[in-house]
Amino acid sequence: MDNIKILLVEDEINFGSVLSQFLKLSDFDVTWAKNGKEAWSMIRTHREFDCCVLDVMMPEMDGLTLGREIRQARPELPFVFLTAKTMKEDMIEGFEAGADDYITKPFDSELLVYKLKALVQRKGVAEPLPEMIQLGSFVFDTERRLLLRKGKEDRLSPKEAGILQHLSRNLGRVVSREKIMVDLWDEDNYFNRRSMDVYMTKLRKHLKADASIELSSLHAGGYILSVVE
Repeated sequence: MDNIKILLVEDEINFGSVLSQFLKLSDFDVTWAKNGKEAWSMIRTHREFDCCVLDVMMPEMDGLTLGREIRQARPELPFVFLTAKTMKEDMIEGFEAGADDYITKPFDSELLVYKLKALVQRKGVAEPLPEMIQLGSFVFDTERRLLLRKGKEDRLSPKEAGILQHLSRNLGRVVSREKIMVDLWDEDNYFNRRSMDVYMTKLRKHLKADASIELSSLHAGGYILSVVE
């Protein structure tokens, strides 16, 4: 198997150099971009990466803007934020930008390696899903992460699509919060639960055009998606 190709986006030269060398010693194929604009150019010129590691505070183009651009143009490309911004609001904003994970400095470098490998492996061996799922008047295109209705397309973020896949595969049945958290975030903790609440609110907005669709939160810590005939 070829080495995992990582795009590291970090403007702090000393830290970027150390992290790049560490990842290379951990058998990653690392390309280091010094700012968001340079990274975006690399992604747009069709250089193949398996995963991106993004700083948030950068010149030219900040990490949040870069993350949103990646999600729009390359929705299949996973990325994580690795940043000194540790406030809860910063984490939520990172996940709202489409991040697959949000890691704060200082961090355990060995744990970062395992997280990146798990993220890429999960991308490569994802469970086959139906291409289209009917949800009331919507059609959910799982591969392209689109909600289709009356000729209109509504693109979901990776986390929104992942949650909706869990719920739509169990239509009319309760799905535990813990199950979704572990599958999509790897860990059930306070910050991830807050992020999930944000995504659930956004999903309800996506689905509100069809009044027959109900997405309910249960006091026991679960969710149920149903279509009322």
